[in-house]
Amino acid sequence: MPIAPEHRWLYPIDWRELSNLIRFGRAKGRCEHCRRPHGRDVLHLGDGVWWDEDASRWRDGQGGVLRCLAAPADLAGAQPGFAGIDPPASMRVTRVILASAHLNHDPGDNRPRNLAALCQRCHMRHDAGEHRRRRWLNAFRVRAIGDLFA
Repeated sequence: MPIAPEHRWLYPIDWRELSNLIRFGRAKGRCEHCRRPHGRDVLHLGDGVWWDEDASRWRDGQGGVLRCLAAPADLAGAQPGFAGIDPPASMRVTRVILASAHLNHDPGDNRPRNLAALCQRCHMRHDAGEHRRRRWLNAFRVRAIGDLFA
């Protein structure tokens, strides 16, 4: 996720190198929560379940193996398209991009144990509570300013 200009000063000068070390050194190019690979198109069902081409298995939102689903080629009837198949309407394809996330939501705390390499889905889920809190504060601030000048 891009850094907001007003928060840029909170990050260290070497943030790009630190982020690369976390995403590709420690996490080896995979999300540390669900194991999705960086830079690849991933077939998924929209509820966190995704097809791991390397292992030829379905995985859940935490990276665990699901054994109850058939392979995408079996579900789609082996038509050409993504990885040799044309996904049915219930399946979607998404490009995975890893980002370094602050687990405690403090951009000034850059200890390795506070950073995690997360795909966009896991990052948004991790930050959902913080986003709700900020939306509420911004709405409250706008109403308070309106009360001052009304």
